[in-house]
Amino acid sequence: MTRRRRRFSPEFKEEAIRMVLEGDRTVASVARKFDINVSTLGSWVNRHPIASAQEERQALSGPERARSRTGP
Repeated sequence: MTRRRRRFSPEFKEEAIRMVLEGDRTVASVARKFDINVSTLGSWVNRHPIASAQEERQALSGPERARSRTGP
């Protein structure tokens, strides 16, 4: 028997992502709350523009971060 793939609205995804990024909850706890797979929510969070921008800023050192704000 095959399982049908669930579809999630953009609003649903945004709410789940926001709970992870803005709150103090883990991906796993939010996934349990919404009854979705942890890896699914994790991929949504990783692809979200806010999360991507935060990771990019954290990956840069202090001087690199300053240069990225001021340009070349």
